[in-house]
Amino acid sequence: MKKYNWAILGCGKIAKKFSKDLATLNNANLFAVASRNLEKAKKFAKEFNFLNAFGSYDELVNTSEVDIVYIATPHSLHSKHTILCLKNKKAVLCEKAFAMNFKEVNQMVNESNINNTFLMEAFWTRLNPQFLKIQKLIKSSKLGKIRFVKSDFMFNADYNPKNRLYNVDLGGSSLMDIGIYPVFYSLMFLGIPNKIKTLITFSETDSEESIAILMGYKDETFAVLTSSFDAISKNETELCFENGFIKFERNKTIHLNCDGRNQFIEIEEDQNFGFQHEAKHVMNCLNKKLTQSPILSHEFSKNLISILDKIRKESNIVFTNHD
Repeated sequence: MKKYNWAILGCGKIAKKFSKDLATLNNANLFAVASRNLEKAKKFAKEFNFLNAFGSYDELVNTSEVDIVYIATPHSLHSKHTILCLKNKKAVLCEKAFAMNFKEVNQMVNESNINNTFLMEAFWTRLNPQFLKIQKLIKSSKLGKIRFVKSDFMFNADYNPKNRLYNVDLGGSSLMDIGIYPVFYSLMFLGIPNKIKTLITFSETDSEESIAILMGYKDETFAVLTSSFDAISKNETELCFENGFIKFERNKTIHLNCDGRNQFIEIEEDQNFGFQHEAKHVMNCLNKKLTQSPILSHEFSKNLISILDKIRKESNIVFTNHD
């Protein structure tokens, strides 16, 4: 089994979760971590048993032993850091949101093609056991045509103007940070909408804090989506069909109702956060010498960011340094 040397670019919370899961894979070698602060990188490397620590991103990408880079910086920097890695022939798994807009995503994909180097958006939800089970249930059940997707993702972030969630320069926005999950479900189950309407509230820093989205489709189906940093919910998704529904919270029991009969399907408890599935998938793609994932393709990421762009345009959510 071929082993791959992984590097982490950025040392925040998501990088810590990813590193814990990455360590569970036998063919993943925790090789290097980089931060703009060398001491921070050294502390991270020691905590998660990486072999090397770098105080600059250029140092990391110029290290020949690095095979794959996981990019965990704020999404306002994703395009810049992804292109840096791709230019240096490093396979990239980049956190969502993939970038700030379609233009940046397109530049990233073009760089992947120019350098014939693997690139994938780290949308871990798409590869987790719960989502795969839901897809199987839809195919195997007599639910009929899907009519609605209802999905929300909220938490109370306790307003702090210094927090990245409220920093417009860093892409602060509930839509881009957590609302992307409900939008993902609408894309996967209904496709690309032709009508979008929104209601929105802004914080004191002019960042989008809460948003409600109604999307319509040519086949007369609908999506009702919400995200917020100012409320708490079950963070539940419901797929409504002609003959029943599928209701679920992330990584928890799936509630299937078909023809009035209820079934509760347990998902085997995972001791990890769930990021190991996407890391494993990346290495499987590299084993096959692919430059994109057949599951989380470049086209998927373009479609997702194009919907986010349309929602932002409808809502007047602007990122001046990018738009």
